[in-house]
Amino acid sequence: MKRIALTGGIACGKSLVATYLNEFGIETIDADDIVHRLVPEDERRRLAKIVFRDAAARKELEAKLHPLVKAEIAAFLESRGGRPAAAVIPLLFETHWDGEYDIICCVASTEENQISRMMTKRGYSREEAEARLAAQMPVAEKAAKSHYVIHNDAAASDLREETLKFAEWLKKKEQH
Repeated sequence: MKRIALTGGIACGKSLVATYLNEFGIETIDADDIVHRLVPEDERRRLAKIVFRDAAARKELEAKLHPLVKAEIAAFLESRGGRPAAAVIPLLFETHWDGEYDIICCVASTEENQISRMMTKRGYSREEAEARLAAQMPVAEKAAKSHYVIHNDAAASDLREETLKFAEWLKKKEQH
């Protein structure tokens, strides 16, 4: 079984792609879900105000959380017994975990769509959305480093179709 990673920028649609992958028989685990389980919501909000403005504080927090997340993802992928599975890792390239995966898919969107989604769906101000974008590698750079790119600037039904194409591409890869 090839190790598959799904990455991309904030508010690009990684979670929806993961939902579709599960529907198409490719199980997923999400690094953000692991963090949400490890850090209570009120604490995440407090930390977000700090870490998205202070790179040193962000690195310190990541040094504590990333080994726990990495271990849980590894255990999940190992437990699949060869069945198709993917890890959703938003900071795949930033953490330098990309070398541990055979196939990397990037979910990409325009920066303006990302900002709009963060403001509309997550209630962030433009300044908060831009701070989150600034804390991550640009999506175009992630896409350039990936084996496969799913563009998400249209309707959810289009994203579902693009994800189905990716799932079919993966299954062909598995047969070779």
